[in-house]
Amino acid sequence: MPPTSRQILRDLIAFPTLSRTSNMALVEYVRSLLEPLGARITTATSEHDRQNLWITIGPQGVPGVVLSGHSDVVPVAGQAWSRDPFTLHEAEGRLYGRGTADMKGFLACALRCAIAATARPLVTPLHLAISYDEEIGCVGVRSMIDLLQGLPVRPLLCWIGEPTALRLALGHKGKAAYRATCIGREAHSALAPTGLSAIHIAADFIHALRNLQTELSERPHLDRDYDVPYSTVHVGTIQGGTSLNIVPKTCVLDFEIRNIAQDDLGEIEADIRDRAAAITTRLRTWFPEADIVIEAVNAYPGLNTRHAGALDFMQGLTGSNQSAIKVAFGTEGGLFTQKLGVPAVICGPGSMDQGHKPDEFVTVEQIDRCDRLLNRLLDRLERGVTLNG
Repeated sequence: MPPTSRQILRDLIAFPTLSRTSNMALVEYVRSLLEPLGARITTATSEHDRQNLWITIGPQGVPGVVLSGHSDVVPVAGQAWSRDPFTLHEAEGRLYGRGTADMKGFLACALRCAIAATARPLVTPLHLAISYDEEIGCVGVRSMIDLLQGLPVRPLLCWIGEPTALRLALGHKGKAAYRATCIGREAHSALAPTGLSAIHIAADFIHALRNLQTELSERPHLDRDYDVPYSTVHVGTIQGGTSLNIVPKTCVLDFEIRNIAQDDLGEIEADIRDRAAAITTRLRTWFPEADIVIEAVNAYPGLNTRHAGALDFMQGLTGSNQSAIKVAFGTEGGLFTQKLGVPAVICGPGSMDQGHKPDEFVTVEQIDRCDRLLNRLLDRLERGVTLNG
């Protein structure tokens, strides 16, 4: 008997595939499930100990449907788990473990679906895209995107299985991360006015970011599909100073922009750089070395799918008349659309309200519903899929 999704999820949870750590044991497990059944598996990676998997079942040279999920999970350190986070535990209709919601629950269902697909006469192929290091900014999938750009045939649709309680989502904000290094002049704190505190520069810069945030929230083109309907600017970390009696020369802060589709990321970034320049220009009269050096660290595009054929296809599978939603968190979907021109949708079991928390869980009911949904997908792939739109 082939394994069930819950059995596969038990195995997946046992792999502690934290971001930036190896996922090779999980990769080999996936190979052991699918290669003996004839699935065609290609790897893509930019790391020596982590791999993306591109898996194909069905005919070659025909555009297929992709089930996409990431293999990495967030850390558990410092969280008060009541059970081993890397051992699947079932209680009262819930399946507990790190990654059950985000997003090994969907990955387990997708692998079960792939196993079933190997025994069916598919007209449209099924692909699985399993990536690494998604949790740190959709880093790992980029080498897979590079691989797919070289293929003669690109997919019809990318289905991202992030947790939406199996509601169909068509959008999320883009995200860009930055590091700002503020540079002042060291001095003894007893002579503080003769120096320039980098922490004070950082405080001025943060004040400028907060003013920008207020302005973004007051723009007329809000997107009410989001809980926070405007673009946001957020400072996450700040580090500066070595001793209380030293005016610090440097202070480093990390900040991010999450932009709605109506706001151009480049324009927001340029605005921030202008505000930083205004701060340092004022200071350089007395301290020529004053500076705020802004480095772009990472970015991924937002998703705003408007492909009518993709929407009709997914609504036909889900059988739901509910309107599509947008989600607060980011996904790899924007990269599939921007780099490959492939429409992407988001739909997966569980809720992100449970993700990244101690005692993370997905319900048995959600896993079972996802299995039924993917069975309907296989029925469609047997008949052949085309998307108009």
